[in-house]
Amino acid sequence: MAVITVGELGEFGLIDHINGLVSAASPFEGVVLGIGDDTACWRPRLGLEVATTDSLVEGVHFLIGLAAPEELGWKALAVNLSDVAAMGGVPGYALVSLALPPHTPVEWVTGLYRGLLDIARTFGVGIVGGDVHSASQIVVTAALWGTINAPEPLARSGARAGDRIAVTGTLGASAGGLRLLKEGRPVYGPLREAHLRPRPQIESGQGLLRRGVKAAIDISDGLLADLGHLCQSSGVGASVVAEMVPVDPNLSEVFGSDALALALSGGEDYQLLFTAPSNIMEKVQAEVPFTDIGEVTERGNGVEVVDASGQPIALPQNGWQHFGPR
Repeated sequence: MAVITVGELGEFGLIDHINGLVSAASPFEGVVLGIGDDTACWRPRLGLEVATTDSLVEGVHFLIGLAAPEELGWKALAVNLSDVAAMGGVPGYALVSLALPPHTPVEWVTGLYRGLLDIARTFGVGIVGGDVHSASQIVVTAALWGTINAPEPLARSGARAGDRIAVTGTLGASAGGLRLLKEGRPVYGPLREAHLRPRPQIESGQGLLRRGVKAAIDISDGLLADLGHLCQSSGVGASVVAEMVPVDPNLSEVFGSDALALALSGGEDYQLLFTAPSNIMEKVQAEVPFTDIGEVTERGNGVEVVDASGQPIALPQNGWQHFGPR
């Protein structure tokens, strides 16, 4: 069967193709106008409104051949959903924009949208529009709108000295999956799943907000890096006990003694990191499973990792940052 490229289909042919894929999915409540007009239009929900956007760039966030288009479609929306989760939000509507080389097969785009629609259905998101244009490399950009059913969102600036520090889920599996992919080694299934089909913690974020948590962030750059972001916004420091960090057991099985460093600094776990006083943590525990990993300290201490006796542990890196040294 001949492969049809997006260059052969053309801009408007590709838009019609994408519209057909989205229209075949179940209609999304509240949408007045979707793909096909100058803008999307929907009826607003009650509560605060939140919005976020993120991109997956070929050669930076993924390599063609190492990930299926369905996996990239899932992840493109997952990273935005994780941002909404970190605010305690309810996701609503998404726009998806594609930059594509003309030689990109249309079937690749179809696979991408299969992944996008899969995660959209899973988390109650309506894809209502976007854009397509030609480029030298693939870039998938998603923007997501949602609401917060509370007077205030979770925020990075809400941590206070004396708060406990906690995380949902386990850490490091995504970094382990990425390392195996880049090294061309066989990828253990759960590690690949963690890296390419992460599960945003939407329900957990809403649970934290309901139980009185004030400070949270999603773990995208790495536990230590994101804890540093939260501490900087709150004007505090933090002490993390290495033995308390929930290292993913699949990671330990494959990487042994390197597992802790991957869990602390690897990134793209898309779990939630949050802080709260001990009495609030007790309330959270009734609704959201978490692991206590340390304590918020005064600002002068910075972010440190210590052993069970309280002695600092040296680590090689703090996590991912764009434009940093590679």
